[in-house]
Amino acid sequence: MLYALLAYHEEHVVESWTRPEDAALMDDLHKVHARLTEEGRLGPAARLGRTVDARTVRGADGRPAVLDGPFAETKEQLLGFYVLDCATPEEAVQAARDLQAANPTAVYEVRPIRLYLPGVPFPVTDADADAEAGG
Repeated sequence: MLYALLAYHEEHVVESWTRPEDAALMDDLHKVHARLTEEGRLGPAARLGRTVDARTVRGADGRPAVLDGPFAETKEQLLGFYVLDCATPEEAVQAARDLQAANPTAVYEVRPIRLYLPGVPFPVTDADADAEAGG
C-alpha cells in the first residue's frame, strides 16, 4: 500500500537556517532516504516552495476562485512530502519516525494514498537556482 508522509514545519524556522545548517539537516535526511530507496520503498519526494508563493483554488457556486496563499490554520505549514510503499501502516509510521529523528523539529503526518496515477517523471528542480533568482 502507498502512504503519503506529509512534512510540516514552521516555515520561518526553516527559512532562518543558514546554508550549512540546511545542508547538515539534508545530509541526515538523505541517510534515511538512501535506506528507504535501498529497501525499494521510497517513491516521489519533494520539498515544496514558500507558502507566500502558494495559491488556493476554492469552488463557490460552480465558479472557482483563486486566492493567494495556502490559508493554513495551523502553526506549521506543509513544506514537503514523501510517497512510500509499505506493507503495513506501522511500517509507514516507522519511516516517519526515522525522518523525524533526522529532522526533530518537523511534524510528519502519515496518510494512506487511495488513488495513485503514475505518469511521466517530473524534472528535478534546483532549489538553489530558485533561491538565487529570488523565488
